[in-house]
Amino acid sequence: MSKNEIRSEAMRYVDNAKEILSTKAGKEGKYYNDPKYIKMAGNTLWNGALLALDHKFPEIKKGKGRPDQTKYRQRINDGKVSKMFDQGYYYTHLVMGYDGQGTVAVVKEAIDDVTGIINWATES
Repeated sequence: MSKNEIRSEAMRYVDNAKEILSTKAGKEGKYYNDPKYIKMAGNTLWNGALLALDHKFPEIKKGKGRPDQTKYRQRINDGKVSKMFDQGYYYTHLVMGYDGQGTVAVVKEAIDDVTGIINWATES
């Protein structure tokens, strides 16, 4: 797949997460209410980031065992992207994906971070 195709597919994950949140997570004021759908959206966001990162660093996915987030972190040599990665991992994978928690502000930050990671990993 080309970088543009990877970017398009990864952004489809972002769009799917937004759709899950807007139609199923039950937004009420500053909060989303349904942990099941917050988890689903968080995992979907993180998978979009991983799709782009696996394209940028194919050797990580080809390694032995399931890739650990520290392998990606070690390969990212851009300070701004490192911060997006750390925060994106924390918000999407841990807070949303495991805990099923997400204020509207946290979710927005997570979406922005994942979008930044995707753009960086698939830039020409």
